[in-house]
Amino acid sequence: MSAFRLNRFAFKAQTAQEAANHSTYYRSLSWQERLKIAGYLNSIAFNYPENKPPKLDRTVFKAVTRNH
Repeated sequence: MSAFRLNRFAFKAQTAQEAANHSTYYRSLSWQERLKIAGYLNSIAFNYPENKPPKLDRTVFKAVTRNH
């Protein structure tokens, strides 16, 4: 297993007030723009190409009805 090292230069220290200002910025964006940002962040987090998310393996899940 490779050792993961945090890149400390990619982040900056902020106060709670500065961090709260980020939500104001993102609320000013349209829902389409926020969705595009979320897709980009997911592609980075789960390591897949930005516009080609992996297919869901539907054989893993099973739908069961619960009739009482």
